[in-house]
Amino acid sequence: MTDTDMTDRPTKPAIWRGLRCKCPNCGEGDLFDRYLHVTDSCPVCSEPLHHHRADDGPAYLTILIVGHLLAVLIHVTWSHFRPEPLVMVTIFMVFCVGLSLFLLPRMKGMIVAIQWSRRMHGFGSNNGS
Repeated sequence: MTDTDMTDRPTKPAIWRGLRCKCPNCGEGDLFDRYLHVTDSCPVCSEPLHHHRADDGPAYLTILIVGHLLAVLIHVTWSHFRPEPLVMVTIFMVFCVGLSLFLLPRMKGMIVAIQWSRRMHGFGSNNGS
């Protein structure tokens, strides 16, 4: 890969756009047309996005982040406040599910954006961009 290929698609702005669930190319069009279904192409700039191969990466990253946050929060909550176990389980279960549902599309958007910026899995220069 040449230097022009890497500067042509900078990774950092693409990651921020992916985290916002926007097209990694223009940052305007929506990346998803349903909760986790990536659009075939951007509705604004027509960049093809169907090449992505996110697979289990977003779920892994979501579990990693939520698990580490919950471990610390559970420890601090139990050490300082000693709530009833049923109350604690209920609160943290709702928090865990809510945070997971919030993070999952953002992690998928980030992975798709990284693949786009690095020209992985068919996002190369021969796709019309």
